[in-house]
Amino acid sequence: MTVEEVKNIIQNGENSYIEFKEEEIKAKDLAEEIVAFSNSEGGIILIGVDDGSLHYDISPVERTSINDLNIDIIRDYFMKYNTFDLFEESKESVERILLNADILKEYDGKKVCTVGGLLVFGKNPEKYLPQNGVSFAHFNGNEITDELIDKKIITGRIQDVAEQLMVVIKNNMLTPSVINGLKREEREEYPMIVMREAIVNSLVHRNYSISGSKIRVLMYNDRIEFRSPGRLPNTVTIEKMKIGVSYARNPFLVKYMENMRYIDQLGRGIPMILKKMNELGAREPLLMEQGEEFILTIYRPDF
Repeated sequence: MTVEEVKNIIQNGENSYIEFKEEEIKAKDLAEEIVAFSNSEGGIILIGVDDGSLHYDISPVERTSINDLNIDIIRDYFMKYNTFDLFEESKESVERILLNADILKEYDGKKVCTVGGLLVFGKNPEKYLPQNGVSFAHFNGNEITDELIDKKIITGRIQDVAEQLMVVIKNNMLTPSVINGLKREEREEYPMIVMREAIVNSLVHRNYSISGSKIRVLMYNDRIEFRSPGRLPNTVTIEKMKIGVSYARNPFLVKYMENMRYIDQLGRGIPMILKKMNELGAREPLLMEQGEEFILTIYRPDF
Protein backbone atom coordinates (compact mmCIF):
# COMPACT_ATOMS: atom_id res chain seq x y z
CA MET A 1 0.00 0.00 0.00
CA THR A 2 1.39 3.41 -1.00
CA VAL A 3 1.59 6.50 1.21
CA GLU A 4 -1.05 8.16 -0.98
CA GLU A 5 -3.42 5.21 -0.51
CA VAL A 6 -2.98 5.42 3.27
CA LYS A 7 -3.69 9.17 3.16
CA ASN A 8 -6.89 8.53 1.19
CA ILE A 9 -8.03 5.92 3.72
CA ILE A 10 -7.43 8.35 6.60
CA GLN A 11 -9.27 11.17 4.81
CA ASN A 12 -12.25 8.89 4.11
CA GLY A 13 -12.50 8.07 7.81
CA GLU A 14 -13.59 4.93 9.61
CA ASN A 15 -16.36 2.58 8.52
CA SER A 16 -17.22 -1.07 9.04
CA TYR A 17 -14.10 -2.12 7.10
CA ILE A 18 -11.62 0.50 8.38
CA GLU A 19 -10.46 1.00 11.98
CA PHE A 20 -8.09 3.66 13.36
CA LYS A 21 -6.16 2.89 16.57
CA GLU A 22 -3.79 5.07 18.59
CA GLU A 23 -0.27 3.83 19.26
CA GLU A 24 -1.05 3.12 22.93
CA ILE A 25 -3.59 0.38 22.09
CA LYS A 26 -3.22 -2.71 24.26
CA ALA A 27 -2.20 -5.96 22.57
CA LYS A 28 -5.37 -7.67 23.86
CA ASP A 29 -7.62 -4.96 22.39
CA LEU A 30 -5.79 -5.10 19.06
CA ALA A 31 -6.11 -8.91 18.99
CA GLU A 32 -9.87 -8.60 19.56
CA GLU A 33 -10.16 -6.17 16.62
CA ILE A 34 -8.22 -8.54 14.36
CA VAL A 35 -10.40 -11.50 15.37
CA ALA A 36 -13.55 -9.44 14.77
CA PHE A 37 -12.38 -8.59 11.24
CA SER A 38 -11.35 -12.18 10.50
CA ASN A 39 -14.82 -13.38 11.53
CA SER A 40 -16.52 -10.95 9.17
CA GLU A 41 -15.54 -9.71 5.70
CA GLY A 42 -12.05 -8.56 6.72
CA GLY A 43 -10.77 -5.02 6.88
CA ILE A 44 -7.88 -2.66 7.55
CA ILE A 45 -6.53 -1.49 10.93
CA LEU A 46 -4.28 1.60 10.91
CA ILE A 47 -2.20 2.03 14.07
CA GLY A 48 -0.97 5.45 15.12
CA VAL A 49 -4.03 7.35 13.93
CA ASP A 50 -6.28 9.26 16.35
CA ASP A 51 -9.84 8.68 15.18
CA GLY A 52 -11.05 11.83 16.93
CA SER A 53 -8.99 14.36 14.97
CA LEU A 54 -9.72 13.49 11.37
CA HIS A 55 -12.17 15.85 9.76
CA TYR A 56 -12.03 16.30 6.02
CA ASP A 57 -14.05 19.51 6.08
CA ILE A 58 -11.16 21.47 7.65
CA SER A 59 -8.48 20.01 5.38
CA PRO A 60 -6.70 22.40 2.97
CA VAL A 61 -7.66 22.71 -0.70
CA GLU A 62 -4.56 23.16 -2.84
CA ARG A 63 -4.25 26.03 -5.35
CA THR A 64 -6.92 28.08 -3.57
CA SER A 65 -6.60 31.44 -1.82
CA ILE A 66 -8.68 34.03 0.00
CA ASN A 67 -9.70 35.29 -3.47
CA ASP A 68 -11.81 32.12 -3.88
CA LEU A 69 -14.00 33.19 -0.95
CA ASN A 70 -16.98 35.54 -1.09
CA ILE A 71 -15.87 38.07 1.51
CA ASP A 72 -19.27 39.83 1.46
CA ILE A 73 -21.00 36.65 2.64
CA ILE A 74 -18.32 36.06 5.29
CA ARG A 75 -18.73 39.67 6.45
CA ASP A 76 -22.52 39.23 6.72
CA TYR A 77 -21.99 36.04 8.74
CA PHE A 78 -19.62 37.67 11.24
CA MET A 79 -21.82 40.78 11.49
CA LYS A 80 -24.80 38.60 12.37
CA TYR A 81 -23.24 35.97 14.62
CA ASN A 82 -20.08 37.59 15.98
CA THR A 83 -21.23 41.24 15.85
CA PHE A 84 -18.13 42.79 14.32
CA ASP A 85 -17.41 44.19 10.86
CA LEU A 86 -14.72 42.36 8.92
CA PHE A 87 -14.32 45.41 6.66
CA GLU A 88 -13.07 47.44 9.62
CA GLU A 89 -10.17 45.02 10.15
CA SER A 90 -6.73 45.13 8.52
CA LYS A 91 -5.82 42.54 5.87
CA GLU A 92 -3.58 40.74 8.36
CA SER A 93 -6.34 40.75 10.97
CA VAL A 94 -8.89 39.38 8.47
CA GLU A 95 -6.54 36.52 7.53
CA ARG A 96 -5.96 35.74 11.22
CA ILE A 97 -9.72 35.70 11.89
CA LEU A 98 -10.34 33.38 8.93
CA LEU A 99 -7.51 31.07 10.02
CA ASN A 100 -8.92 30.90 13.57
CA ALA A 101 -12.37 30.18 12.10
CA ASP A 102 -10.98 27.27 10.00
CA ILE A 103 -12.12 29.02 6.82
CA LEU A 104 -8.47 29.37 5.79
CA LYS A 105 -5.54 27.10 6.65
CA GLU A 106 -1.76 27.39 6.45
CA TYR A 107 -0.54 24.90 3.88
CA ASP A 108 2.87 24.63 2.26
CA GLY A 109 3.73 28.19 3.32
CA LYS A 110 0.50 29.65 1.90
CA LYS A 111 -2.94 30.51 3.23
CA VAL A 112 -5.45 28.34 1.37
CA CYS A 113 -9.18 27.65 1.78
CA THR A 114 -10.43 24.68 3.74
CA VAL A 115 -12.98 22.30 2.23
CA GLY A 116 -15.64 23.64 4.59
CA GLY A 117 -14.61 27.24 3.94
CA LEU A 118 -15.23 26.74 0.22
CA LEU A 119 -18.49 24.83 0.73
CA VAL A 120 -20.04 27.53 2.93
CA PHE A 121 -18.32 30.71 1.74
CA GLY A 122 -16.75 29.94 -1.65
CA LYS A 123 -17.44 31.92 -4.82
CA ASN A 124 -17.52 28.74 -6.91
CA PRO A 125 -16.99 25.67 -4.67
CA GLU A 126 -17.32 23.08 -7.44
CA LYS A 127 -14.33 24.57 -9.29
CA TYR A 128 -12.15 22.78 -6.73
CA LEU A 129 -14.71 20.37 -5.27
CA PRO A 130 -16.59 18.88 -8.26
CA GLN A 131 -18.28 16.42 -5.89
CA ASN A 132 -20.21 19.30 -4.33
CA GLY A 133 -23.91 19.65 -5.07
CA VAL A 134 -26.94 17.52 -5.80
CA SER A 135 -28.16 15.56 -8.80
CA PHE A 136 -31.99 15.52 -8.78
CA ALA A 137 -34.17 13.28 -10.94
CA HIS A 138 -37.96 12.77 -10.96
CA PHE A 139 -39.42 9.62 -12.53
CA ASN A 140 -43.01 8.91 -13.58
CA GLY A 141 -43.20 5.55 -11.85
CA ASN A 142 -41.50 3.58 -9.11
CA GLU A 143 -38.40 2.42 -11.01
CA ILE A 144 -35.29 4.23 -12.21
CA THR A 145 -36.04 2.92 -15.73
CA ASP A 146 -39.39 4.75 -15.86
CA GLU A 147 -39.99 7.98 -17.79
CA LEU A 148 -37.83 10.88 -16.62
CA ILE A 149 -40.02 13.91 -15.82
CA ASP A 150 -37.38 16.34 -14.54
CA LYS A 151 -33.65 16.44 -14.01
CA LYS A 152 -31.50 19.11 -12.34
CA ILE A 153 -27.89 19.55 -11.22
CA ILE A 154 -27.75 21.98 -8.30
CA THR A 155 -24.39 23.43 -7.25
CA GLY A 156 -23.07 26.35 -5.21
CA ARG A 157 -22.61 27.05 -1.52
CA ILE A 158 -24.31 24.32 0.48
CA GLN A 159 -26.84 26.67 2.10
CA ASP A 160 -27.83 27.86 -1.40
CA VAL A 161 -28.00 24.24 -2.63
CA ALA A 162 -30.38 23.48 0.26
CA GLU A 163 -32.67 26.41 -0.64
CA GLN A 164 -32.67 25.63 -4.38
CA LEU A 165 -33.31 21.93 -3.83
CA MET A 166 -36.29 22.76 -1.60
CA VAL A 167 -37.80 24.76 -4.47
CA VAL A 168 -37.10 21.99 -7.02
CA ILE A 169 -38.69 19.32 -4.82
CA LYS A 170 -41.71 21.51 -4.06
CA ASN A 171 -42.21 22.24 -7.78
CA ASN A 172 -42.14 18.50 -8.50
CA MET A 173 -44.60 17.55 -5.77
CA LEU A 174 -48.27 16.86 -6.37
CA THR A 175 -50.65 18.83 -4.17
CA PRO A 176 -53.55 16.45 -3.55
CA SER A 177 -56.72 17.95 -2.11
CA VAL A 178 -59.18 16.39 0.32
CA ILE A 179 -62.73 17.40 1.27
CA ASN A 180 -62.99 18.33 4.95
CA GLY A 181 -66.66 19.06 5.66
CA LEU A 182 -67.60 21.62 3.02
CA LYS A 183 -64.06 22.81 2.42
CA ARG A 184 -61.45 21.54 0.02
CA GLU A 185 -58.03 21.34 1.73
CA GLU A 186 -54.76 21.06 -0.16
CA ARG A 187 -52.06 18.87 1.33
CA GLU A 188 -48.40 18.64 0.46
CA GLU A 189 -47.29 15.29 -0.87
CA TYR A 190 -44.43 15.40 1.63
CA PRO A 191 -44.17 17.83 4.59
CA MET A 192 -41.62 20.52 3.69
CA ILE A 193 -40.15 20.39 7.20
CA VAL A 194 -39.28 16.72 6.53
CA MET A 195 -37.82 17.53 3.11
CA ARG A 196 -35.72 20.36 4.58
CA GLU A 197 -34.33 18.09 7.30
CA ALA A 198 -33.48 15.33 4.80
CA ILE A 199 -31.77 17.82 2.46
CA VAL A 200 -29.66 19.49 5.14
CA ASN A 201 -28.81 16.12 6.71
CA SER A 202 -27.49 14.88 3.35
CA LEU A 203 -25.45 18.04 2.66
CA VAL A 204 -23.89 18.24 6.11
CA HIS A 205 -23.11 14.56 6.75
CA ARG A 206 -22.01 13.23 3.35
CA ASN A 207 -18.40 12.18 2.83
CA TYR A 208 -16.87 14.99 0.76
CA SER A 209 -13.60 13.12 0.30
CA ILE A 210 -15.37 10.83 -2.22
CA SER A 211 -14.55 13.07 -5.14
CA GLY A 212 -16.48 11.44 -7.97
CA SER A 213 -19.97 11.52 -6.50
CA LYS A 214 -22.63 14.13 -5.83
CA ILE A 215 -25.60 13.59 -3.53
CA ARG A 216 -28.43 12.02 -5.53
CA VAL A 217 -32.08 12.79 -4.86
CA LEU A 218 -34.42 10.44 -6.74
CA MET A 219 -38.15 11.13 -6.73
CA TYR A 220 -40.61 8.36 -7.63
CA ASN A 221 -44.39 8.10 -7.51
CA ASP A 222 -44.32 6.27 -4.17
CA ARG A 223 -41.16 7.60 -2.49
CA ILE A 224 -38.20 9.98 -2.54
CA GLU A 225 -34.65 8.77 -1.97
CA PHE A 226 -31.75 10.83 -0.60
CA ARG A 227 -28.50 9.06 -1.52
CA SER A 228 -25.40 10.44 0.20
CA PRO A 229 -21.84 9.34 -0.70
CA GLY A 230 -20.10 7.62 2.19
CA ARG A 231 -20.92 4.88 4.65
CA LEU A 232 -21.75 5.67 8.28
CA PRO A 233 -18.78 6.00 10.66
CA ASN A 234 -18.33 2.74 12.55
CA THR A 235 -19.37 4.36 15.85
CA VAL A 236 -22.86 4.99 14.45
CA THR A 237 -25.57 2.47 13.64
CA ILE A 238 -28.91 3.01 11.93
CA GLU A 239 -30.69 2.04 15.17
CA LYS A 240 -28.73 4.70 17.07
CA MET A 241 -29.67 7.32 14.46
CA LYS A 242 -33.35 6.50 14.90
CA ILE A 243 -33.21 7.42 18.60
CA GLY A 244 -31.26 10.62 18.03
CA VAL A 245 -27.63 9.60 18.61
CA SER A 246 -25.72 12.22 16.65
CA TYR A 247 -22.42 12.15 14.80
CA ALA A 248 -20.52 14.86 13.01
CA ARG A 249 -18.40 13.68 10.10
CA ASN A 250 -18.06 17.36 9.16
CA PRO A 251 -18.06 19.42 12.40
CA PHE A 252 -17.16 22.65 10.54
CA LEU A 253 -20.25 22.32 8.32
CA VAL A 254 -22.42 21.38 11.31
CA LYS A 255 -21.25 24.42 13.30
CA TYR A 256 -21.79 26.97 10.54
CA MET A 257 -25.08 25.50 9.30
CA GLU A 258 -26.28 25.38 12.92
CA ASN A 259 -25.35 29.05 13.42
CA MET A 260 -27.22 29.93 10.22
CA ARG A 261 -30.28 28.06 11.59
CA TYR A 262 -30.29 25.30 8.98
CA ILE A 263 -29.79 22.74 11.74
CA ASP A 264 -32.04 22.98 14.78
CA GLN A 265 -30.35 20.44 17.01
CA LEU A 266 -27.79 17.81 16.05
CA GLY A 267 -29.31 14.32 16.19
CA ARG A 268 -32.91 15.56 16.15
CA GLY A 269 -33.42 15.29 12.39
CA ILE A 270 -33.95 11.56 11.82
CA PRO A 271 -36.30 11.04 14.83
CA MET A 272 -38.35 14.06 13.67
CA ILE A 273 -38.61 12.65 10.13
CA LEU A 274 -39.75 9.26 11.50
CA LYS A 275 -42.30 10.91 13.81
CA LYS A 276 -43.78 13.23 11.16
CA MET A 277 -44.17 10.47 8.57
CA ASN A 278 -45.70 8.16 11.18
CA GLU A 279 -48.26 10.86 12.06
CA LEU A 280 -49.26 10.97 8.39
CA GLY A 281 -49.76 7.21 8.36
CA ALA A 282 -46.94 6.66 5.85
CA ARG A 283 -44.70 3.63 5.76
CA GLU A 284 -41.71 4.10 8.10
CA PRO A 285 -38.80 5.82 6.32
CA LEU A 286 -36.01 3.41 5.45
CA LEU A 287 -32.39 4.06 6.43
CA MET A 288 -29.79 1.81 4.86
CA GLU A 289 -26.26 1.53 3.51
CA GLN A 290 -25.74 0.28 -0.01
CA GLY A 291 -22.23 0.07 -1.42
CA GLU A 292 -20.57 3.40 -0.61
CA GLU A 293 -23.86 5.28 -0.17
CA PHE A 294 -26.09 6.01 2.80
CA ILE A 295 -29.74 6.09 1.68
CA LEU A 296 -32.73 7.71 3.36
CA THR A 297 -36.02 6.70 1.71
CA ILE A 298 -39.18 8.62 2.59
CA TYR A 299 -42.44 7.04 1.42
CA ARG A 300 -45.38 9.03 0.10
CA PRO A 301 -48.39 8.99 2.43
CA ASP A 302 -51.72 7.76 1.09
CA PHE A 303 -54.21 10.61 1.40
